[in-house]
Amino acid sequence: MSILDTGIKNVKNVDSFNFGFNSILQLDNILEKFRKNKCSTLFFIDKFFNENKNLDNLFKVMEYDHVIYVETSVEPTTQYIDHLYNDIKNLKCEISLIVAIGGGITLDIGKAISNLYTNKGYAADYQGWDLVKKPGLFKIGIPTISGTGSEATRTCVMTNKENGLKLGMNSDFTVFDKIILDPNLTKTVPRDQYFYTGMDAYIHCVEALNGSYRNAVGDAFSRETLKLCDEVFNSNDMMSDKNREKLMVASYLGGASIATSYVGVVHPFSAGLSVVLGTHHCEANCIVMNVMDEYYPEECQNFKKMLKQQNIKLKKNICKDLTNVQYDMLYESTIIHEKPLTNALGEEFRKILNKEKVINLFKRM
Repeated sequence: MSILDTGIKNVKNVDSFNFGFNSILQLDNILEKFRKNKCSTLFFIDKFFNENKNLDNLFKVMEYDHVIYVETSVEPTTQYIDHLYNDIKNLKCEISLIVAIGGGITLDIGKAISNLYTNKGYAADYQGWDLVKKPGLFKIGIPTISGTGSEATRTCVMTNKENGLKLGMNSDFTVFDKIILDPNLTKTVPRDQYFYTGMDAYIHCVEALNGSYRNAVGDAFSRETLKLCDEVFNSNDMMSDKNREKLMVASYLGGASIATSYVGVVHPFSAGLSVVLGTHHCEANCIVMNVMDEYYPEECQNFKKMLKQQNIKLKKNICKDLTNVQYDMLYESTIIHEKPLTNALGEEFRKILNKEKVINLFKRM
């Protein structure tokens, strides 16, 4: 039996979503039914919005609600999730739902805390596939950047510093119950970050369409995502209102695509960069994609075309002169991702990606 379950399966999607410019203004109406008994809403908000006040007056925070501004300069660890969960337990109030507003890090933290709140234990206990046994708190996701697909996926990625494993809580219970997709919220994203994050959607679908674990629904999501990304990133103004709207749709569809499939070669290498060098996920994806001509030749060339069109200067030589210990860690942090690599290369992937091959690929980055 293959490590990949390629049989018929149920696929959990987001139950409902609101889409369109200014759709975040509907949040108060959505929260109204939860506030009848004055139960607390727990807001996780990217700390960027605490500093520039872009969200002011868009929704109400009641006196019995709680707001946690999320540090997003580093990617979440299981230890950080546990720390947040312990702080929340000490609030000594009844929390009825979670609202996560931000990029992939903030959305993933909201999903992780939702699961821990009802399943108890530690974040590391649920790193893997279908280890979460109970539904979490009702949770609403509101992305403020497009590309990660976290608003649609069944996972929330985190790194366990103790064993170097970067892996999420892959579970149907991790999927948001509701999302709000408002393209207005992506207007202030820095240009390079907008590109890197948007490429996450592109790369998700490149990997999905080139893998062995596929189905017609996932393929349809992936093809439409690639089409939208091509239109956005080969245009003269990738951040126009129309293109921000397109990319928000692409992000959601890309997330829905990998909820029915797996990623491939790029994401395991990207995880290695994040674990060993601390490179942010979406930027790491782009650095890896830039050397993936052997595995995704056409898509790699198109990526380079979009990179040039948008005049994005990608970091180079970040792995050129590392220590042997660091190269060993990069290899181990990559090869541990069995399901994506099996999806891309088959069950003999360790023979294809031997240690020398993996390290040489990193040295090109």
